[in-house]
Amino acid sequence: MNILFTICGRAGSKGIKNKNLREFLGYPLPFYTASAIDLYRKQNPDVQCDVVLNTDSKDLAALFKERVCFDVNIIERDESLGLDSTPKVAVILNCLEIMRQRKAVFYDMVVDLDVTSPLRTAEDVRNLIENKIISNADVVFSVTDSRRNPYFNMVKKTENGYERVIASNFNARQEAPEIFDMNASLYAYSPSFLERKKSIFEGKCESIKMMDTAVLDLDHESDFELMQVIAEYLFDKLPEFRVVRDNIALCCKEWATNN
Repeated sequence: MNILFTICGRAGSKGIKNKNLREFLGYPLPFYTASAIDLYRKQNPDVQCDVVLNTDSKDLAALFKERVCFDVNIIERDESLGLDSTPKVAVILNCLEIMRQRKAVFYDMVVDLDVTSPLRTAEDVRNLIENKIISNADVVFSVTDSRRNPYFNMVKKTENGYERVIASNFNARQEAPEIFDMNASLYAYSPSFLERKKSIFEGKCESIKMMDTAVLDLDHESDFELMQVIAEYLFDKLPEFRVVRDNIALCCKEWATNN
């Protein structure tokens, strides 16, 4: 099986300055993503894995070239794919097209890992890929249990005040349909689906459930600070998270906060 792993990162950030280059508990934030991919590679030597970083950031590209110890192909992002309105799936398709030309490989799936999601495990990556194989879905993405439910305890403002987002007569959350948050950490795509240039929900979708780590998006400085507190707890208590952090020292050249 041939898998293309994609890491996509833009220069700058709308919320947290230089988010893709920030250190997270002593390591550059993107190295947690690199480590998760490296662990999958090591645990599945029979799978042919190519890894690509697509970015318009010279600093991020240099970070991977100089520090990551396994082969990461660098794609300089075209300006047309660096707009705020550019869907990420278009960037992932660009990775697929370029890597096919470079490697002359037929990829069985494309797996995208969000560069700003440090709290995932090697098991999460494996579960995603196994689900994609078994389900034969066009897209498999990661979710967490939602803390709110639009059928029960979420409201919207209307001309007449407030009402439930989705009108219902449920009196207990347990009665309402089960709802999940898409945490954007992991996606697995069929190459043929990417080539059709459809939106995600125009295809057959499946999901894998990840642990709810409370912070889904790093949009504000407070999110970054809070996620580090949560990460320290997870690294201390749960070995499946700790191994991803510890593997950074093995797959990336020495990095210290005082460098």
